[in-house]
Amino acid sequence: MAVHTYLAYDYPLLSAFWTMLWFFLWIMWFILLFRVIVDIFRDDSISGWAKAGWLLLVLVVPFLGVLVYVIARGRGMGSRDVAQARAQKAEFDQYIRETAGPQAAPTSVDQLAKLSEIRARGDITDEEFQRAKAKVLG
Repeated sequence: MAVHTYLAYDYPLLSAFWTMLWFFLWIMWFILLFRVIVDIFRDDSISGWAKAGWLLLVLVVPFLGVLVYVIARGRGMGSRDVAQARAQKAEFDQYIRETAGPQAAPTSVDQLAKLSEIRARGDITDEEFQRAKAKVLG
């Protein structure tokens, strides 16, 4: 009863290439499967029963289901991806605009109005007001 052990030098280069290729294809298959499942739920143009049917087909007979889905609705997948990316960008830009707001530098009129308010409250003297006013205008 001899057990044959394989060492690294017993594994030919072409076999390593085929192993890496199959591993890559396996990973790509799962990526495609998850993209199809996400697209089924994202699509608003099909009814709930159609979504359930596509999902059942993709989960019960995965290779055939994904192949049929990509052939039948593959063009729409790309347009839905682009539409979602544009919507996310528009929402992000709107959020940035709302958060940043107008950050214009205060004008000299604004600064003088603020100084007048401070003087009216009695927080600064007339002399300090005149110095600050000269600094703003000069």
